[in-house]
Amino acid sequence: MISFVITFRETLEAALIVGIICAYLTKTKNQHYKKHVNIGIISGIFLSIIGAIIFNAIAGGFEGKAEEIFEGITMIIGALLIATVISWMSTKKNITQEITNKVDHALKTGTALGILFLVTISILREGIETVIFLNAAMTNLDFNQIIFALLGIIIGAFTGFVVYKGLYKVNLKTLFNISSVLLILFSAGLFAHGIHELQEAGVIPVIIEHVWDINPADKTHPFHENGLIGSFLKTLFGYNGNPSLLEVLSYIFMLLSTIFIWKRKNLRS
Repeated sequence: MISFVITFRETLEAALIVGIICAYLTKTKNQHYKKHVNIGIISGIFLSIIGAIIFNAIAGGFEGKAEEIFEGITMIIGALLIATVISWMSTKKNITQEITNKVDHALKTGTALGILFLVTISILREGIETVIFLNAAMTNLDFNQIIFALLGIIIGAFTGFVVYKGLYKVNLKTLFNISSVLLILFSAGLFAHGIHELQEAGVIPVIIEHVWDINPADKTHPFHENGLIGSFLKTLFGYNGNPSLLEVLSYIFMLLSTIFIWKRKNLRS
């Protein structure tokens, strides 16, 4: 499920940026640059795929303790990046003006390369973020997660198209606020899981192995962290039936600090 939230939000952000650029090109009677927007979209997607292949090739080269360390570091970096993205987006009250200023600057060069580069970088940035977030979230390749990720891309792109065409008035603020809450909870769980992986590798001391243990003896029980409901909550919110002391503290720290930054940025903007 979290793979859907990640790809939906990242795709929607990319689609909205492209939509704003296209709308501004039409408004300024520069429609002839739209073909370069399309080339930029294709280039950005292509480079994102290359980035994903390289990232997965690097990740696949680790085994044993090195793999645990790599996964732990990836999860912690992913959690911090998610918090950064949420904070950054909450301050972008005038994102349309910011993008149109960049388009104006690109148009002043008198060439199509500025527009092409702007679109390519915008798509690539969202693509790389998606690659990092998904790799941190999907340590084990899961068919359902892949389906959710693809659905997120499709629905995110469709929502962006609907907003661009003005076919339906979508409350983007509410949409981003809901996804931000889910991502805040996910980032806290991801951060704690990263700490767990580093503890497994012996990089960080355990101190207290289990603060509590509410996992049923039967691992197939729905509420066991590996059960039907437990695994869903674990993927989405970082649920852990038997966390260590540092996992609990890191979860609370990440959750409260991200909420504080998010709310503070929202109030300022």
